[in-house]
Amino acid sequence: MNPRPTLGDQHEMSFLDHLEALRWHVIRAAISVVVFATIAFFCKRFLFHTLILGPSRADFWTYQMFCRVGKLFGSTEPCADHVNFIIQNREMSGQLSMHISTSVIVGCILAFPYLFWELWRFIKPGLYPHERSNSRGAVFFVSVLFVLGVLFGYYFAAPMSINFLAGYVVDASIENQIDLQSYLSTLTTMTLSCGLVFELPMIVFFLAKAGVVTPEIMQVYRKHAIVVILIIAAIITPPDLTAQIIVSIPILLLYELSIHIARVVRRGDAARLNEKLARERAAEAAQTAIGPPVN
Repeated sequence: MNPRPTLGDQHEMSFLDHLEALRWHVIRAAISVVVFATIAFFCKRFLFHTLILGPSRADFWTYQMFCRVGKLFGSTEPCADHVNFIIQNREMSGQLSMHISTSVIVGCILAFPYLFWELWRFIKPGLYPHERSNSRGAVFFVSVLFVLGVLFGYYFAAPMSINFLAGYVVDASIENQIDLQSYLSTLTTMTLSCGLVFELPMIVFFLAKAGVVTPEIMQVYRKHAIVVILIIAAIITPPDLTAQIIVSIPILLLYELSIHIARVVRRGDAARLNEKLARERAAEAAQTAIGPPVN
């Protein structure tokens, strides 16, 4: 078996050499996060008033959309002129620390494509040529799926969770005064969870390439997958049936897309195997036609 291509100039690298290469990838990735986090930090009004605190106001895009959809069906129940809770800060340095931590989180989200690209640059030289060919476009598709997941989490999963939990009361005499840290934790958890869940097609792609997952296996266990998806939706959303259905639908579609991806991967592998066998047969036929070498 041919040795794997190695990092750098294709010579065998020691463990310390690999650590040195990894160190520079990590440094560049960290710098990108710091740059985006700094930009987010100085865009304080947009970051908090528009972006972070948007789901806490009744004029948020998601609430207005549900209101318009409800009116189409003759219902005004989804419409509200205010969100029934107050966000408050109870610590002296609470707002400053939240400002810094939120800027870092936003910096990581914005820098995610570059972070994954740096990780890919470290991994790619250690792959076989056919493995590099099979994973072409991985950075692009991973980044696109992550961005779509984050947008879905921010505009659908997080607002529904916030609106349900903030409006839930056990007694009318109790006023919901939500701590700033609790609000941010709910928002970021919902958003980042959806970003990671949306990576399902790429995970299935690499598992199918490795021969671990086949479309038949995914079809056989489809019912089990639906149960797992509903459980995941129940975890990342409040105990509200509408919210769970809205979150479950795109994940189910991603699962069906993953089955198709696994099927395409298998067809491609079979086509390459048939092509290789055809070349070997052609070479054997040519050798037979030429005859044995003359001494």
